[in-house]
Amino acid sequence: MDPVTHGIAGALIGKAFFAKRRSSNRSNESTARIAVFAATFGAVFPDIDVIADAFSRDPLAIARYHRGFTHSFIGLPIFAAALAWLTRASVRWYAKRTHSDDLHCPSFYVLFMIYAAGIASHIILDGFTSFGTRMLNPFSKDRVAWDFLFIIDFVFTALILLPQLAAWVHQRSETTMNRAAKMWGFCTVFAVGVWFLARAAEFQFSIWVVVVASALVAALFFLPMLDNWGSRVRRSAWCRTGFYVACAYIIACGVAHGVAMARVRAFAATHDLAVEKIGALPLPPSFLDWNGMVLTPSGVYQSSFSLRDAGEPNFRLVPDSPPNGFTEEAARLEPVQTYLWFARFPVTRFMRAGNQNIVEYADPRFFEGSARNGPMPFTFAVIFDSQGRMLRYGWVRGPNPLGGVAPSDLSERPR
Repeated sequence: MDPVTHGIAGALIGKAFFAKRRSSNRSNESTARIAVFAATFGAVFPDIDVIADAFSRDPLAIARYHRGFTHSFIGLPIFAAALAWLTRASVRWYAKRTHSDDLHCPSFYVLFMIYAAGIASHIILDGFTSFGTRMLNPFSKDRVAWDFLFIIDFVFTALILLPQLAAWVHQRSETTMNRAAKMWGFCTVFAVGVWFLARAAEFQFSIWVVVVASALVAALFFLPMLDNWGSRVRRSAWCRTGFYVACAYIIACGVAHGVAMARVRAFAATHDLAVEKIGALPLPPSFLDWNGMVLTPSGVYQSSFSLRDAGEPNFRLVPDSPPNGFTEEAARLEPVQTYLWFARFPVTRFMRAGNQNIVEYADPRFFEGSARNGPMPFTFAVIFDSQGRMLRYGWVRGPNPLGGVAPSDLSERPR
């Protein structure tokens, strides 16, 4: 899941369960703010492992290191304890430097629990995506992927963000109208931007969805102004409601996933396929849209379908190229073995371009609407010369008329 959504989820958890402000006392206010900061920072902290990809020359660093130990329940108590200690030490240092006697910090135990909740939310939310995460690293390399949420789910992000905005809008009754108008305008513009972004990526949905979303946001911000009841609702109550609604949305996605999986299994059974792996992966923009996948010895059967349609999904075969000496040699390479461990539905293609022999691997689970104009995301390739010597390997970065890679298209890694 994207880091912004992780941060929003952490802030929601902090405000809902760890930052109850019972008075305007500054010490209570500072404790609440530190609690929200800890929950938010804890929720984005696991993605610190992207540093390895930024500094490593290994093109497979994102597969080897991302969503590893920092995303593991084994590492969670270690990081939660370290962050709790560091936070308390930083607050003590700042209070001493600024002579702030009324600056108070939650206890180490409370901070540990807050950071643990934030980190756990990150791990669990990543597990709900099709990218998956290694929840028991380093004891297990297996990726947990429940396939409930798309990696960027704007509906889920809205559900955890809007309650926090509503709490801010209705924080002071004298400024509610001004805040409500500003937030409604911001959310409407954002919804229009998402609509344009989806169209650019060739994920179509009606502009009426934006109109309905804008109307719902207006109701959330303006209706509580009646009799001023919105200002009497505590911030923690707003955020807890958002937390429970988000949980209900995930449950709905789980139910939809079960229905989608049933359709994929029915196709595999009807056509008597030799199934090696099967899955139903979420697609934007709605939890009713799915990407059916069936891995077989001959390739991957793939279908993009909607649960709105009662008919049987139309699957197409993405075939493997027939094996040869180059594909067999490539399969023995450690980088390719790492890629095949990372991929869930790998497809192997072989092609020639001049004196170069190209073995290309792709995973159709990383479907994008714009994929037809370029390589599928996370496409990996190995290039051999005519004598079978490996020249380079890496991610395919650009399109090629042959559908393969050119030297300029490859994230180069010489042997």
